[in-house]
Amino acid sequence: MSRGRTVDESRIGEYWDWVTVALFLLVTVDLLTSLAAAEVVGRSAEGNPLMRWLLGRSLGVVVAVHLGVVVLVSVTFHVLMGRLRRTSAPQSRYFALLLELWLGSLVAVGLAVFANNLAVIVLGRSLL
Repeated sequence: MSRGRTVDESRIGEYWDWVTVALFLLVTVDLLTSLAAAEVVGRSAEGNPLMRWLLGRSLGVVVAVHLGVVVLVSVTFHVLMGRLRRTSAPQSRYFALLLELWLGSLVAVGLAVFANNLAVIVLGRSLL
């Protein structure tokens, strides 16, 4: 990144890749493993109150809520990427660093949720 220039497009493409991974873990993988865990220990054992509520609803409601979350996150991230494109150096470097930390945290949380749900499925109890 040169002085006075914003973040390049390849970097923004990488950020989209990372948000896709985070959404896959936090939406798809969490949903599937939560459904399996609820079969093993019951939905009342679900730690997330929103997910516990969703597990008692029809599949259509569950899918609609999850799709809504994906759309909301995607639109919000699109707005953030537009803001990053308009931010000049050196502030764009700090903005990009914050985005990278946030995306890394989302992926880490997604992996932790997956590990916890897998423990519930295999061991019958949460890691927490």
